[in-house]
Amino acid sequence: MISRKILMMKEEDKIWMFLLEDDEIVEIHCEPAGDGAVKQHVIGNIYVGKVKNIVANIGAAFIEIESGVECYYDISQAPNAIFTKKIGKKPLCIGDELIVQISKEAVKTKAPTVSSNLSFTGRYAILTTGNTRIGTSSKLPKSLREELKEQLRPLKNEEYGLIIRTNAKDADFSAVLREIKELESSFQTLRKTAGSRTCFSCLQHAPNTYITDLKNVYTEGLAEIVIEGAKLYEEVKGYYEKEQPEDLTKLRLYDDSSLPLAKLYNTETTLSRALGERVWLKNGAYLIIQYTEALTVIDVNSGKCVAKKNPTDTYLKINMEAAKEVAKQMRIRNLSGIIIVDFINLDDEDATKELLRAFRQYLVKDPIQSTLVDVTGLQLVEVTRKKVRKPLHESIGR
Repeated sequence: MISRKILMMKEEDKIWMFLLEDDEIVEIHCEPAGDGAVKQHVIGNIYVGKVKNIVANIGAAFIEIESGVECYYDISQAPNAIFTKKIGKKPLCIGDELIVQISKEAVKTKAPTVSSNLSFTGRYAILTTGNTRIGTSSKLPKSLREELKEQLRPLKNEEYGLIIRTNAKDADFSAVLREIKELESSFQTLRKTAGSRTCFSCLQHAPNTYITDLKNVYTEGLAEIVIEGAKLYEEVKGYYEKEQPEDLTKLRLYDDSSLPLAKLYNTETTLSRALGERVWLKNGAYLIIQYTEALTVIDVNSGKCVAKKNPTDTYLKINMEAAKEVAKQMRIRNLSGIIIVDFINLDDEDATKELLRAFRQYLVKDPIQSTLVDVTGLQLVEVTRKKVRKPLHESIGR
């Protein structure tokens, strides 16, 4: 079993969270500290929005959630939307008011994206509207997935669906059921309240991202959460007292001023490497990682590694180490969308198959869905990774 540890600290105006697996930093998350201020237009916030414009030829509408703040909306969701004010008989009309949730934050020139398919996320389950199926995480064992679906069958209804998360693997079913009831209560209360609220009202503020991260992190093998700073410690402790009292013993306040947590775990070096364009491999080769508006490009270079008698074997070894490092960098940098990897060309079909097989195995270990899509005619490897939040370099403003 993997041993997991979380480090949390506040530095200047940012909250940092580092996830360690077997004492190696594998994820870095960063967000503005906020100091109690309500952050605007973040993922998970739920509003009463108004349809400002409909662009039928691209299947989209633009919905205002605040005066002057227009968000992209997929109009295929309209038949299942919860309206607080309906103007006409069409599924969606200009002037309609409906409940929407931010599903993607604004990025550079792109507006936020909102959805009328609402999600209420707990530790073990997610309640969803617009999709009434009962599903389970693909990372759960097949036998457990089938067992959970059977146990949850009596809860099937036409108002909402359920997704059981990976964290439910070792949970007692009664705890899962109890949380589902709480999520249902939150949904029904919000739905009832929305009818009496004015347009642009924020019906629900998402919790601070670092609190959400604690809920989302794999609990299996989580040994401790080390927190530097009494104020941050008390905030996290308050969350655990309310939501996960059984895990309170995992919290530890770190207060050694002579050796800050960042120095103890060498987080600055890890962060610097995760932000750099060049990443050196042990064999002397290196990766070049560059970001564009549409995709991320990763180039594998032989660098100081010199091919000897059999170039194919040398290049395969370089590529194999590069594949492992690429998967690691995708996770630690939180890359998403389309990722193109230019491995060193192998003029050997069997060697290429071996490389791709190994690369897929590394990608499977990522808790965020990552898929090796194809290899182009130019021998470029196409990968996609689900977007959950901003990449690391954007979240810290680099």
